[in-house]
Amino acid sequence: MTKYVYRFGGGVDDGGNGDKNLLGGKGANLDGMASIGLPVPPGFTITTEMCTRYYQEGGKFPDSLYDEVKRGIAHIESVTGKKFGDASDPLLVSVRSGARTSMPGMMDTVLNLGLNDATVEGLAAVSGDARFAWDSYRRFIQMYSDVVLALDHSAFEEALEIAKEDKGFHLDTEMGAEDWKALVGEYKAIVEKLWGRPFPQDVNDQLWGAVGAVFGSWESDRAKVYRRLNDIPGEWGTAVNVQAMVFGNMGDTSATGVAFTRDPATGENAYYGEYLINAQGEDVVAGIRTPQYLTKAARERAGARPLSMEEAMPETYAELARVFEILEKHYRDMQDIEFTVQQGKLWMLQTRSGKRTAKAALKIAVDMANEGLITQEEAVARVDPAALDQLLHPTLDPKAPRDVLTKGLPASPGAASGIIVFDADTAERRAELGEAVILVRVETSPEDIHGMHAAKGILTARGGMTSHAAVVARGMGRPCVSGAGSLSIDGKAKILRIGDRQLAEGDILTIDGATGEVMAGEVPTVQPELAGDFGTLMGWADKVRRLKVRANAETPADCQTARDFGAEGVGLCRTEHMFFDAGRITAVRQMILADSEAGRREALAKLLPEQRSDFTAIFEVMAGLPVTIRLLDPPLHEFLPHEEAEFEEVAKAADVGVETLKRRAAELHEFNPMLGHRGCRLGVTYPEIYEMQARAIFEAALDVAAKSGEAPIPEVMIPLVATRKELELMKAVVEATAKSVFEERGKTIDYLVGTMIELPRAALMAGEIAEVGEFFSFGTNDLTQTTIGISRDDAGRFLTQYVDKGIFARDPFVSLDVEGVGQLIEIAAERGRKTRSGIKLGICGEHGGDPASIAFCEKTGLDYVSASPYRVPIARLAAAQAALAAKK
Repeated sequence: MTKYVYRFGGGVDDGGNGDKNLLGGKGANLDGMASIGLPVPPGFTITTEMCTRYYQEGGKFPDSLYDEVKRGIAHIESVTGKKFGDASDPLLVSVRSGARTSMPGMMDTVLNLGLNDATVEGLAAVSGDARFAWDSYRRFIQMYSDVVLALDHSAFEEALEIAKEDKGFHLDTEMGAEDWKALVGEYKAIVEKLWGRPFPQDVNDQLWGAVGAVFGSWESDRAKVYRRLNDIPGEWGTAVNVQAMVFGNMGDTSATGVAFTRDPATGENAYYGEYLINAQGEDVVAGIRTPQYLTKAARERAGARPLSMEEAMPETYAELARVFEILEKHYRDMQDIEFTVQQGKLWMLQTRSGKRTAKAALKIAVDMANEGLITQEEAVARVDPAALDQLLHPTLDPKAPRDVLTKGLPASPGAASGIIVFDADTAERRAELGEAVILVRVETSPEDIHGMHAAKGILTARGGMTSHAAVVARGMGRPCVSGAGSLSIDGKAKILRIGDRQLAEGDILTIDGATGEVMAGEVPTVQPELAGDFGTLMGWADKVRRLKVRANAETPADCQTARDFGAEGVGLCRTEHMFFDAGRITAVRQMILADSEAGRREALAKLLPEQRSDFTAIFEVMAGLPVTIRLLDPPLHEFLPHEEAEFEEVAKAADVGVETLKRRAAELHEFNPMLGHRGCRLGVTYPEIYEMQARAIFEAALDVAAKSGEAPIPEVMIPLVATRKELELMKAVVEATAKSVFEERGKTIDYLVGTMIELPRAALMAGEIAEVGEFFSFGTNDLTQTTIGISRDDAGRFLTQYVDKGIFARDPFVSLDVEGVGQLIEIAAERGRKTRSGIKLGICGEHGGDPASIAFCEKTGLDYVSASPYRVPIARLAAAQAALAAKK
């Protein structure tokens, strides 16, 4: 019989062995902390396998699970000496989710479970604190009603606010025992009104309702969005952790907090966190109360007055600091910790590898390697390549004027400008229209996840450095300013007030997540400097990677950016981009609309010096490195005139009538141009086009070699080849042109002629094509389109649903479809090598900057990947990680 429940704490070891796949991250680490002797409240974990079965069986549990859970509850009872449901000394438990990968705030939690009208009296008596008992009961009813009964939580919030107003109270902590008892009565009445039944009093019914709700939250909309954004497979499921409650709301000797063993924003080796006296954990992360600093140094830096934990609870803080050291050495990574202090006793509720900014990830990895805690190779493997994107873009210009409106907490570094929006749906909708948006909220919740992802930055009026907004923003790499208390937000009127200043939705706002500043208008930016820890880690990465990394670039500026980022050549230079220049488009149109070779050659003669100048500028930047140049590829209709004035301009340049040109344009019209007269088909029909481009390439290469003494290595790529004969004909044109140029100049340079594999037939016939082609560059954008039969320009309307429904694990235009398109690449690589053993193989589609696709390229043995300039460092790191994974 499959085992679904694993106990932890109290010296019990059920053999879970810290298996995150089975126990989830939280369960595995609770088991791990208990096994090394840290103070962990006893409990048990229901495995991720049960989550899968729960959904397979329509939300039902097998009979065997009831017996296993009963045994788990008995374990907690034996360790604590309390009984679940006992009216005199009740055991209370928390029920929490725990996927194998951290998903902060995405799934549900229920605290104080086991309270009812009888046990609350017992809790009051045994604790000697009636206020604490009734506060815990009202929290439980409110949380259970929201999470399990799916009732409107605002009804409970409204009742609480009215109760405080009636008493003239501002804070929850001002409420007394009788106040909470009265509110419990109101809460129970709200439940009966909204649910149609009384609040559940049977503690076992409460438990199974909570377990089902936590498993159910795995398929909530917010969890699905988070999984899609973070590439977490839906089949992983979540575990459920049931654990004895410990209470941070038992007076001034009790507290709760969240802490990191190092600063998750900067990576500084200093404790970082917040705590609240007389509170439960949800109070810290939900932003209901403003928490206090963990350390004296952090409090003094912020100029805050309330005492830090280090000052208010020095003995407990010292014990916590010792635990930090133990955990970091045990897990060999920066830890994100939740803890509770119950009447002076420290309890550890969770530890996990902490989410961090890219800057912090680099510093922590490099520092830990230098400290000897991990190896250099482990440091390389620790940093998420995609997270480097946070470092590769501009930040606010420190010299630029700033109209500072207010200052909040610097919750997630980086800077962003955009229009103000006040809700997640508007943020997503306006971002889809191409607008940069700043999401402004009183506080964010998990339901805001889609808007947070769409936004360039996030600003909240409430919440601390470990609030939902801060944690999620850091994980996404979004700048965030939280806890800007002077903000007054009117969500209905869509107005933001700061003092006597007022801004409306659509106004421009800038936030600086490094300083916490909030500014009116747009502030200019400066380019980042990538040195220090970045340079160190990239050096370590370059030592272990096998794949070369090139860039997709067709301007000197892009080439320089790529080279600065460590590119080892150009993997794709799209020549058609050069043809759209306003000074050339008339000659291009004249060439296309000409009805004779003589007419085309006349127009091409005007383009030759322009093309030569383009290639010269690129070769100067890339001297000594390979540059793959794709000859003209797109369908000709993309260049054709549309307006009357454009036809008249071309007609005048070509000395023909406007009606003649319009008739010629109509002849060139295609019903499906992306599969029509484009790529090498242009060269076969009009070889003079490719002849002109080849001449420009070789003349420019010789000019740069003579000037710099360092010859570039042109790789002439023939696009959209489907047959050996097409490539043979086009290669002959290129070679004849090269021979002619070399004879004219009396000098030669090395070059290659190859093709882009972007059609299924080309992949299947790669053995024959390699008889002619000296390199293959896989154009995975078009190869994906032609293999799956989906247009990447139109698929955005439905691909999200395909991913949500599990048809594709990820958008195949973002991450390579390894099973389908990948199989064609493997076939082409194998057959190409069989014909030409030294053939050079690479990919140049957008997948060249995707870490998962790069891992496939390493496995397939390709020679290089090519990515956009700003993704070159990402590709370098991902290639190193792929090489390390292959070694294992």
